[in-house]
Amino acid sequence: MNELIGKIRQWGVDRYICGPEGEGTLGSQLSKAQEELQEAFDALYDDDKHEIADAIGDVTVCLVLAAERAGLIFEDCVEQAWNEIKDRKGRMINGTFVKNAK
Repeated sequence: MNELIGKIRQWGVDRYICGPEGEGTLGSQLSKAQEELQEAFDALYDDDKHEIADAIGDVTVCLVLAAERAGLIFEDCVEQAWNEIKDRKGRMINGTFVKNAK
């Protein structure tokens, strides 16, 4: 997986999204991620698993590049999130996990 994330970073550099000559912004990458997430919802409503997978992948690419633009490392962001949720307790309500109040 780390090799694939590295390829995504290089793709962003090659297209001047990130890197020393990158012209992309954190805002533009987050906006693109939001657009791709909407595509995932559209595919969900159409029950199109191929398009759902494509949209989830596109969101991930945008988030990798957003982390780069923010001066962060994507893997570190995921690890930070994991460390926050790994011991979280809660319950499912109408198909959504709801964490217990502290």
